[in-house]
Amino acid sequence: MRLFKMTLLFLLATLLSCKEGKKYHDVKEKNTLVVKSDKMIAILKFQEDLNAEFKNPEESPLADRFRIDFETLDFFAPDTNYVIVAALERTPEALPFLMPTNTDRKSQEKVYGIAIFSLNGKEHTLEIYQNAELTQEKGYEDYLFLPFTDQTNGKQTYGGGRYLDLRISQGNTIVLDFNKAYNPYCAYNKKYSCPLVPAINNLATSVLSGVKDFKKK
Repeated sequence: MRLFKMTLLFLLATLLSCKEGKKYHDVKEKNTLVVKSDKMIAILKFQEDLNAEFKNPEESPLADRFRIDFETLDFFAPDTNYVIVAALERTPEALPFLMPTNTDRKSQEKVYGIAIFSLNGKEHTLEIYQNAELTQEKGYEDYLFLPFTDQTNGKQTYGGGRYLDLRISQGNTIVLDFNKAYNPYCAYNKKYSCPLVPAINNLATSVLSGVKDFKKK
C-alpha cells in the first residue's frame, strides 16, 4: 500500500509539472530548455517601461489624441547580438561645445569618450557625450548620452536618428545595447527640442534593433 501511494504521488507530480506553461527563452541546448537570459530580460523590461511611460499622461510625449488609443511602440524583435561590449577611450581633455537642436536652443555637451566596437562585420566608433548641467541633477550624476544615425533612418526608423542612455562604467569598456535605442521626443511631438545627431556619429550599417519609426494613425 505504501509503495502504491508513493507511485501515485510521483505520477501526480509528473502530471502537474507537464501542465506548466512554456517559458520564453532565447537559448536552446540539447534536451534542455533554458529560460530567457539576463540580457533578454533587460530588453523586455526596457520595452515594458517605455510603453508605460508613453501611456502615462504625465510623462508621455504623445498628444492626447494619439495617447488615448496608444497600446505599444513598434520595436524590432529583441536580439542579443546587438548587446555589444565596446572598448572605451575616455577624453578627459575634451572641451564643452554647443550641440545644435531642432530648435534655436543649444545643448552644452562635452565628449566623455569614444566607443569602439564591431557590428555587422565592421568596426565602428561613436562619440559619447556628457552634459555638465544634467549631472547636477539627482539620479543623473553618472548619465551619458549617445545619439546615432544608421542606414535604417527614414526607412524602418525615425529619420533624425535615435538615442541611447548610458551610465559611466568602470574600466575600459562600456555596454551598448542597441535594443534600447529610442526616438527623440520630437519624433512624436513638435513642441519638444531635441539634440541633433552629430555627423560623426553616423553608422555605415543598419541597426535592426530598438524602437522603430512612429506611425501616426
